[in-house]
Amino acid sequence: MLFYPVYALLFADAGLGGGQISSLFVIWSVVSFTLEIPSGAWADAFSRRRMVAVAAVLRAAGFALWVVWPTYAGFAVGFALWGLSSAMTSGTVEALVYDELAAAGATDRYVRTVGLGNTVALLAELSAMALAAPAYALGGYPLVGAASVAVSLAVVPIALSFPEAPRVRSADGGTRHYLATLRAGLAQVRGNRRVNRTVLLFALVTGLTAIDEYVPMLAREMGAPTVAVPLLFLLPVAAMAGASALADRWAGVSPKRLATAVAVGGVLLAAGSLVGHPAGMLAVAVPFAVLEFFEIVAEARLQDSIAGPARATVLSVAGFGQETVALLVFAGFGLGSSGLSVPVLLALVGVPMLLSGPLTRRWLPAA
Repeated sequence: MLFYPVYALLFADAGLGGGQISSLFVIWSVVSFTLEIPSGAWADAFSRRRMVAVAAVLRAAGFALWVVWPTYAGFAVGFALWGLSSAMTSGTVEALVYDELAAAGATDRYVRTVGLGNTVALLAELSAMALAAPAYALGGYPLVGAASVAVSLAVVPIALSFPEAPRVRSADGGTRHYLATLRAGLAQVRGNRRVNRTVLLFALVTGLTAIDEYVPMLAREMGAPTVAVPLLFLLPVAAMAGASALADRWAGVSPKRLATAVAVGGVLLAAGSLVGHPAGMLAVAVPFAVLEFFEIVAEARLQDSIAGPARATVLSVAGFGQETVALLVFAGFGLGSSGLSVPVLLALVGVPMLLSGPLTRRWLPAA
């Protein structure tokens, strides 16, 4: 998506201040986490691949609005559509993949499959980011937006081509089946200590990835010109791609070692953000790699802990928690932007990441 490294700059160039930009991220998160759990139950009750296809269309519509209606209202509606799209896919894709592997007796390949999928996605994102600078130079935001819409729509036929084994349906069907699925998923989160601890840990740590929305502004405050911002943003994305590619090799990492990596990532995030030079992005890239690896490993161990047909619902509860933490991050940036710079605010996020280390050691299930 060519829009990704520059859309925060689009908002700034349209005259929005730091507080307004943060409020857009809040809209995105509020819509996403409000619909997160209901959409997860919907994915368990009905067709998951169709949900993914519809979500892609909604995301494309949101990007189109940013180009044709570049005002605060247009950006807000676009983010609302993107938030709905995110809610519909969060947990849905992962549940679809895990259940299809389970049907083939190959759940041990889940980390490898997800890691490979994330690597391909991130490499595609790297390519898009590399193209964002020349695309912006050639056609400005309209060209970048048109390309992002096209890529989003290309997801539709791919999603509909996914295999999807039949699942057990309630004889009641419709609303009753949906509500029964929702209750089953929520009951598992409440009643299974291993599941609820992993869900909470997943949310607390991976919710911090919301800081990626501020990396372009960090790069600019480090002294980088606008045309160079997408290139600097390649560093954290490349680090994430490397982490996802190696996820299968290190899938059995102990909670203690992963806890250490999370804590070190928090220290490097704070140090890199405060360097005051584009070279600091090298240090900032490391915690993004740690968070990517953590997300794959923690989610795989959560999948292994889930029993029953409400898999996407449980994963959506984890996603709801993730979005809640992201909302707190956005709110913190919005409130702090009046007195603190983006580098300082990003450095402060290193503190909860550092403190997440001990929780990871205690709550992450062993492989």
